[in-house]
Amino acid sequence: MGFSSALQSRAAHEALIVRQDAELRLMETMKRSIQMKAKCDKEYAISLTAVAQQGLKIDRADEMQGSLISKSWRSYMDELDHQAKQFKFNAEQLEVVCDKLTHLSQDKRKARKAYQEEHAKIAARLNHLTDEVVRKKSEYQKHLEGYKALRTRFEENYIKAPSRSGRKLDDVRDKYQKACRKLHLTHNEYVLSITEAIEVEKDFRNVLLPGLLEHQQSVQESFILLWRNILQEAAQYGDLTADKYKEIQKRIDTVIGSINPTEEYGEFTEKYKTSPTTPLLFQFDETLIQDIPGKLQSSTLTVDNLTVDWLRNRLQELEGAVRDCQEKQMKMIEHVNGGSPVANGSIISNGSNTSNGIQSNKDSLCRQSKDLNALRCQEKQKQKLVDMIKCALNEVGCEELPSGCDDDLTLEQNFIENGYNNEQQRSNSTSSPGLGIMNELMRRGGVLTLLRGRGRHFKRKSTPQPATPMTRSRQGRFNKLQPRSQSLGSLSISLSTNRPLYEEEWFHGVLPREEVVRLLNNDGDFLVRETIRNEESQIVLSVCWNGHKHFIVQTTGEGNFRFEGPPFASIQELIMHQYHSELPVTVKSGAILRRPVCRERWELSNDDVVLLERIGRGNFGDVYKAKLKSTKLDVAVKTCRMTLPDEQKRKFLQEGRILKQYDHPNIVKLIGICVQKQPIMIVMELVLGGSLLTYLRKNSNGLTTRQQMGMCRDAAAGMRYLESKNCIHRDLAARNCLVDLEHSVKISDFGMSREEEEYIVSDGMKQIPVKWTAPEALNFGKYTSLCDVWSYGILMWEIFSKGDTPYSGMTNSRARERIDTGYRMPTPKSTPEEMYRLMLQCWAADAESRPHFDEIYNVVDALILRLDNSH
Repeated sequence: MGFSSALQSRAAHEALIVRQDAELRLMETMKRSIQMKAKCDKEYAISLTAVAQQGLKIDRADEMQGSLISKSWRSYMDELDHQAKQFKFNAEQLEVVCDKLTHLSQDKRKARKAYQEEHAKIAARLNHLTDEVVRKKSEYQKHLEGYKALRTRFEENYIKAPSRSGRKLDDVRDKYQKACRKLHLTHNEYVLSITEAIEVEKDFRNVLLPGLLEHQQSVQESFILLWRNILQEAAQYGDLTADKYKEIQKRIDTVIGSINPTEEYGEFTEKYKTSPTTPLLFQFDETLIQDIPGKLQSSTLTVDNLTVDWLRNRLQELEGAVRDCQEKQMKMIEHVNGGSPVANGSIISNGSNTSNGIQSNKDSLCRQSKDLNALRCQEKQKQKLVDMIKCALNEVGCEELPSGCDDDLTLEQNFIENGYNNEQQRSNSTSSPGLGIMNELMRRGGVLTLLRGRGRHFKRKSTPQPATPMTRSRQGRFNKLQPRSQSLGSLSISLSTNRPLYEEEWFHGVLPREEVVRLLNNDGDFLVRETIRNEESQIVLSVCWNGHKHFIVQTTGEGNFRFEGPPFASIQELIMHQYHSELPVTVKSGAILRRPVCRERWELSNDDVVLLERIGRGNFGDVYKAKLKSTKLDVAVKTCRMTLPDEQKRKFLQEGRILKQYDHPNIVKLIGICVQKQPIMIVMELVLGGSLLTYLRKNSNGLTTRQQMGMCRDAAAGMRYLESKNCIHRDLAARNCLVDLEHSVKISDFGMSREEEEYIVSDGMKQIPVKWTAPEALNFGKYTSLCDVWSYGILMWEIFSKGDTPYSGMTNSRARERIDTGYRMPTPKSTPEEMYRLMLQCWAADAESRPHFDEIYNVVDALILRLDNSH
């Protein structure tokens, strides 16, 4: 049992200080006692010398010459004198022992002070970082409030501005972007401070504090060893030859000899033994980013155009700090190997080769090892931050840098809302041939619109390059190129048709990057898409090649397009050149274009959808009634707000990705998604009855039991189909079901759905519908189709209660507590007994005891059949 594992707590540290003070007081007591013994022995020696001298004053007359008794007496007196001299010598040696004890006491005081300072030093760093984390969090909250205020002000001014332009709007936008930059930088500082604090705290518990305590234990035991030696010397100089003193001395030797330094602190350690210190938990406060749409993720560095320069500079600073630590370690190792440490403060006895100093070679090496450990910890801590920043920078992608501000508002929205004239836009774009890629697209008939209200063009990531015009002979050679063994499909364009980019089958519009990655599966698969970031529209080539790489199409000063090779007059020609030449897009990436991935049949054009009227509002944007131009079919359209970050857009499209593969009369049908331009839209069949919840409440007086049971059967049929497809809905409720004019129910709103047999929530339980969610999902984050069965039971209750709120009058937490204790809602009025019994089965605490949807459907269908026959 040692100090390093048993004495890490604050109480144990304070007890150790108290113990050292007690030992110092004991030393002072011993020193005074030995000084008194030396004084007594000196006085006794003087008295014994006087006795001997007195005894030698005998008559030296010749009368006694040869007398044996006189000779014996003289010899006896001489021995007494020798004994007096021995007592005097012993007293002088006891004074030397007192000096040694004095020096030992001084060294022990220094050792105690050094231990306290070292302990305070390593604890101060941890306390400093703890305060730093709190300070960074406070800064975070301050910038967050400023950001929210400026963001609200920006949105208000943007909506009020009729032309989305003007000096006031520019000022508001600039202030908003500055606040956004401050927020993101503060976010990164907060993340780094937490990461550093975690490493420092871990090293404090596992390396620095144990190392200090281990060193202190070695020092303490060294003192005990020296202390024992001093006591042995004091005892040695009190040893007498008489039998009775031999017995006393034997007992003293036995007691003193029983002192064992390694066992000295056994009882003390056992008495103050504590468990290792509890780790301090440094966690990112997720409430800071709870209301912020965007890319700020807890404990994750944000890399974007606002923070990348700061991160790179921080990386250089940290790498320099790591090198400094490494250099200091090398110097320390060279010093240790190059010569023996100097023992400072050693105590040399007069005329003796024995040193009572505690700074022995072993102690010096122990101290140097402790310092080396501290440097290694610092290096590891800084290296952790270096690795974290490098990893974040590496994850940006091949060429494309994310935007740090969620100000994605462009005139594409104005184009839809205000009906901009395409011909006017086209003439504007052709008036200046060097405006960049978006002007080129509009010149060729594209639908993308630029924001010009601020009186300046979009910023461009361009590489100046002399233009290389396409001559007639080159165009002829280009037209003669034949596709390779793989079919190029829509890449076989005609240069004379001047077809706009958005008509190419391999152009996927503003499809989010995450969705693009799903389409590119084999090396050489590629497509072209558009991304809009901070008033800048960029065309991006996405390629599957040793992962997924994204290349921004660069524009030259003359309005041509290129990667690293020659420029071309159009993006189509640039892509055709890369495909036919089989040259890498960039030398660094090595990516070669082999097979274009064309738009899927359910990727519709935004222009094919005419929005008619707003009929609702969803989590991501408004819901419209619309009409398809091609078929004149009335449809429902969910729109995604353009200001949402890519992560939210990805979640928005998840519903479309799930629905596209399902075909069932009780599942709302997907017609397609529109990603050619903003806003992104999901087009679904129009269910005229609207939300089931609203329908139940509006028609509560006219619903029959037969109709309610039919609704339950429809919902069970749809859920049975989903269960067969291993799809967990996770948000089954009346509000997320639709009903047509014939009371047929369709399952809708798949935004939380997962296509898995079992899904474990890993990102927290935010926005979870508590009153509709099964206990095992709430308590353990574990979802299966049997969790949907629980929710189906709540849906049945909603249907038979005609739209009442479950667990009425209870908060979410209160309802959760009651459910865990076995509470179940009572049956709604006029509910058939068999249907309520089915509800209770759906609400079984043990998930495995609940019926599956196939069984539920059969039960409800049989009850309806029996009801029909009875009439």
